[in-house]
Amino acid sequence: MEVIDQHAPEGHNAVNFFVIVKGGAAGFIEFVEKVFDGRENKQLRTPDKDDTLIHAEIRVGDSTILVADSKGDWPFTPAFPQVYVVDAQEVLTRAKNEGATILTDVSTFYGGLLIARFQDPWDNIWWLFQRETHSEKPLAKSGANVDWHSSKPSYIYTTLMDAMRKLRSRFN
Repeated sequence: MEVIDQHAPEGHNAVNFFVIVKGGAAGFIEFVEKVFDGRENKQLRTPDKDDTLIHAEIRVGDSTILVADSKGDWPFTPAFPQVYVVDAQEVLTRAKNEGATILTDVSTFYGGLLIARFQDPWDNIWWLFQRETHSEKPLAKSGANVDWHSSKPSYIYTTLMDAMRKLRSRFN
């Protein structure tokens, strides 16, 4: 059974991510624009009552990064991946079977979409979107089968682990 809907709405992919920025979403947007040739869709920039940015979208290649400012009393937050799927209920069931907590049952959303949410065991909040009607198209298969682990962790691996530990200690 297909899980991923390959026909997400224009400007979005099957998987998009939301970044909650401590210390200035506007600066983050500028950084992404400069470093990755990203383009903010300024029509979607939404300031909140306190002049922080509550929503913005940046296109990088064929991907969309959603961005917001973290409020002063908000903790450091995990990722919020957004995934377009063929059957949101099936994905919720699979997630629950793997230890996730269902946050939002499949519900009608706008734009001909259904929405559902779950929190994975690592506290990421996943947003599932399903078109109310869709056509069946086969998924392309990836043949990549690379062993990314070795007996001794690489510099790239250990620097990531160190950075994550520092973030945890900084924001706990």
